[in-house]
Amino acid sequence: MNSPREFDATPEVDGVALACPGEVLAAEELRQRACTELLRRAAIRAGLLAGDDPPPVAGAISEAATAAIEALLDRELAVPEPEDEACRRHHAAHAARYANGERVRLRHILFAVTPGVDLDALRQRAEACLIDVRSRTRNESIGDDDRFAAAARELSNCPSGAAGGELGWLTAADCAPEFAREVFGQPAVGVLPRLVRSRFGLHVVEVLEREAGVSPAFEEVRAAVAQSLRQQAFATALRQYLQLLAGAAHLHGVALDQADTPLVQ
Repeated sequence: MNSPREFDATPEVDGVALACPGEVLAAEELRQRACTELLRRAAIRAGLLAGDDPPPVAGAISEAATAAIEALLDRELAVPEPEDEACRRHHAAHAARYANGERVRLRHILFAVTPGVDLDALRQRAEACLIDVRSRTRNESIGDDDRFAAAARELSNCPSGAAGGELGWLTAADCAPEFAREVFGQPAVGVLPRLVRSRFGLHVVEVLEREAGVSPAFEEVRAAVAQSLRQQAFATALRQYLQLLAGAAHLHGVALDQADTPLVQ
């Protein structure tokens, strides 16, 4: 992650301001606004949105622009239907993701992302904490001498910090999807070797116990597998399309991947 910063001039896409005067944005939020504006302007050029559609205010676009962007993506992004063999290979490699009833007992230390926070400094603190707790052997019983619990009480921005970071038994449905993807469907027990990123911030996570779920046959979850592959293909196509739009736009004060050819990989 990058740190929030103020630019000498307001960041723009083709002369359209991405931030209000004096507004300070984290780099990721600035990139998201830039991508939205690239799509909004592409929708205007495609005749899907009126040329006098109002520019965004603090990142918010009009309802008409939202609908036009959806129509634009439906038209421009080629997302192939997953073939049966690809679905079977994906399921064989990730069968645990589709298990029913998997539970984990875990605890975490949350470094929360809040407005104006220095994201680079936050990441450095979280990584230092991760290294510290991974370098110490967890006691057989969780008590005052347990380094993870002590770090959670001292550093975590989650109310669970008062209980040493304990979250108890959880299923994937209990967690944010991006958090669940990092924790469920794999065998690891102990402090996970890397930070887990979620919409709430950065997490140092320790899996204390796992209860395996029941893995259904491929035929039972084929629709879910196909949807997962569609989402992956859509994300790839959208990333490539945005690179092309960025390559043709005038960007000021914002860094985006760019491409000047449709042969984007």
